[in-house]
Parts: sequence; C-alpha cells; structure tokens
Amino acid sequence: MSPENLVLYEVQRSFIEPILRLCRLWNTTFDMLFYDVGLLTMTLLTKGTIVVTEATASPRHPLTILNLTAQSNPSGSIIIVDANLAPYVSAPFLEMKQFFDFANSFASAKIQTLAVSGVGSSAFGSVALAWDVSEALGEPVAAIVPGYGLADVVPQALGGWFGFEMYDVVQSATQEFLANFAPTLAMMGKDLARSTPGRETAPTGAPVFRYGSAASDDVHAILRNVPGITRVIGHSKGALAIENALRSLPSDRTEEITVHTFGCVISEDVPCRSYAQHLGLIDALGTLNSLGNSPEFRPLADHSTNTFIPWSLQVAKALD
Repeated sequence: MSPENLVLYEVQRSFIEPILRLCRLWNTTFDMLFYDVGLLTMTLLTKGTIVVTEATASPRHPLTILNLTAQSNPSGSIIIVDANLAPYVSAPFLEMKQFFDFANSFASAKIQTLAVSGVGSSAFGSVALAWDVSEALGEPVAAIVPGYGLADVVPQALGGWFGFEMYDVVQSATQEFLANFAPTLAMMGKDLARSTPGRETAPTGAPVFRYGSAASDDVHAILRNVPGITRVIGHSKGALAIENALRSLPSDRTEEITVHTFGCVISEDVPCRSYAQHLGLIDALGTLNSLGNSPEFRPLADHSTNTFIPWSLQVAKALD
C-alpha cells in the first residue's frame, strides 16, 4: 500500500473517535445488566464513595467520587478492588509494567486473584465483578479493563455477542489489518496493550493480538509476569480470554493456577490446579458459546451476575 493511501486511513481518526466513544458508553450501559453494579454502587455509597459513570458529573460532591465512566480510561487499565479495605477501589494502573512492579512488591497485599469480565468489559462491569469476588474471598482482586478500539467495534457490529470464538477471530483479524495498514487507528484504545514489555507489534509499531484478543493478551502477560497470581475468574467472554491465555503458558505455571468460570465453559485440556465452571440451566448465550464443554456446576440461573435480577448467577455465593 502506498504512503498516500496510508495517509487516507490516518485522516479517518477524527471520524472514528466519536464512534468509539459511543460504543464505550453503550458497553457501560450493557454491563449494568450483566454485573452487580447496583450492589457495588449502594455498598460504596454507605462507605462514603459515590460512583459516577457520566463524564459530565460534577466534581463538587461532598463524598469521594469514583469515576468509572467509559471516558475515564478508554485505552485500558488494571484496577485493584478490595471490598474490605479503604479506599476499596484503587486508582487505575495504565501501564502493564507499573502493575507488574506493584503486584510483585510487598505493598501489593498479596494479590492472588485476577478477574476478567466479558460482555461489555467496561470499567463499571469489571469493578463490579471484582467486588463480588473480593467480598467472597476476603482479599484484593485485580480486574482487567481491556482497552476498546476499532477492532472491537467490528465484531460487535457483526453480532459478535453471539459467538465468542468468532468474536475473537474477527477482532484479531481486524486488529492485524489495521496494525499493518492503518497503524494510528490500530493504536487507538490500546495503550495498555502497547505498554506490555516485549509486546509483539506489526512492522508499523502498532500492536497485534497474539492470543485471540486484547483481554487474552492482557491475561497472558499478567500470569507470565506476576507469579503470585494463582487464581483466575472469568465471566462470559472473559472466560474465553482466560482459556486462550492459558494455552500459551508453560505447564509448570498453569499447574499452579485455579480456574473459575461463569457463563461460559472452557476446555480443560490445559493442566491447571483445578477447574470450577458454572453454567446456568437457563443460560442460552453461555450454552451456545461453551462448545459442548461440560461445567462442574449447573445452577438454576441465566447469564447475568447481577443479584438484583431474578435467576442470576451468584458469583459471591459460588466462591464462598
């Protein structure tokens, strides 16, 4: 492709950014249905913290403000959630090495658990899932909030919610194309992924996905660089991100890891310490995307983990 054509792709950035902002906000709204955002909001309010998910929220509020709007960190982050210790939700880590250094230090309070949300994978949903996990385990939990870029929009527009494997295939192919022919667009929303030491890139310097998706790459990088994390918990599409990440780790590392999944059953071919997979009896979406894999637990539940909704998956109770 000629340099003139590359310039044409780069010019489109001003048109793409509004689309990404709209999709990020939509994903935040979507996660309100599938994650325990109501419980998170109410609990933090009793502790003196108000959650805001609108970029226009007034900063002049008497309570501590926790900004989980889609615009606060659109390029991805890692957030530590501790339901038992103030400030409860950490400031986001925007670079992988920054998180690695903290998680491997004595100051990390022994972070052993990584939570990976699915569906919209917004900061609101990711923190809500990690809150349920932290409350159940009584320990801090690291939550991945994958960056959201143009490669994520394409499979969603094609109905990617209804086929997690196909979602990753389309997402990975789109990212590879953009990385080679429109690097500026490929970098949008991928600052966290780009910050991983030793990250594979296209010749243009833009990131490509090695393990199926941005979330899979993030999980792989964390498990490879933070040996103290020995438990991974994923819901929906997040479970598939865990499966893809585990496949590319050495067996002596995976054998230390306990895997919990909710709403999507992954293959147990990778040798891990143990698997505990939960798939609701009335979860059509999760059943469709489990590809015939059998769960250890079949509660009477649907795909949502929002405890305000009847028949939801009870993450905290399952982990008690």
